Amino acid sequence: MPATFVHNPVEIEKKDTGIGGKPPVDRRPTGGGGNGDDDAWRRAGRLGPRELLKRVRLVLFFALAGDMVFFIALAAMFFAHQNAGHFDPRTNDFIGDWHPIRIPPVLFLNTAVLILSSLTIEVARRQIFHEFDVVEEWLGLGKPALRRAWPWLALTAGLGVLFLAGQLDAWKQMTAQGYGFDQWATPASYFFYIITGFHAVHLLMGLMVLFSSLAFLPLLKRVDYRQITVDSMAWYWHTMGLAWILLFALLWLA
Repeated sequence: MPATFVHNPVEIEKKDTGIGGKPPVDRRPTGGGGNGDDDAWRRAGRLGPRELLKRVRLVLFFALAGDMVFFIALAAMFFAHQNAGHFDPRTNDFIGDWHPIRIPPVLFLNTAVLILSSLTIEVARRQIFHEFDVVEEWLGLGKPALRRAWPWLALTAGLGVLFLAGQLDAWKQMTAQGYGFDQWATPASYFFYIITGFHAVHLLMGLMVLFSSLAFLPLLKRVDYRQITVDSMAWYWHTMGLAWILLFALLWLA
């Protein structure tokens, strides 16, 4: 009787990278490789990696849209107060209450820092979805995608701390000019604190999540969970960067 050789399933999985077709296992990476189907997950009654990523992005989109509407409302109030004033009963002239202020120069440096941090976190997002690294992680051959993305996430966190430190310095400069939030100030200076303060709070929340993720990402066992976490942080950070550019332009031009 001729001998029959049975190959080990693990060996078959390692040989077949799944590039250009379905990955060798039913766990599909959410970025790169495969044809994007989630059929096996649907048959199991669960959301596939791609479907889960799409749903998380959809929820995040609506949450970030709400934040942008909030910042737009601040801008609208800013413009409305620029035209505020009162009539002088003696001369019957309209006197505006808005007195422009000189914004601290450090805000220009802060803007460059935040733009740079947006670039670094985008690199991290692309690294966590790198096709060949993701396939290796699905096959249990280490965490190369995470190793590539982690330093860029750490750099983004450092730049975020630098941005907040710059904002604190800007507030100190405003106080030194006699425009402290708790001192006598003009409507323009109050709006400066309100706009920069609310944005700083939003960025601080993102920074807290970013630092927590740096600690807990290596502990997540599923590749798609790590990808979704980094992807969500990146889109949040990009939105805060865009919001700051618009708000900074508003403060500078007005």
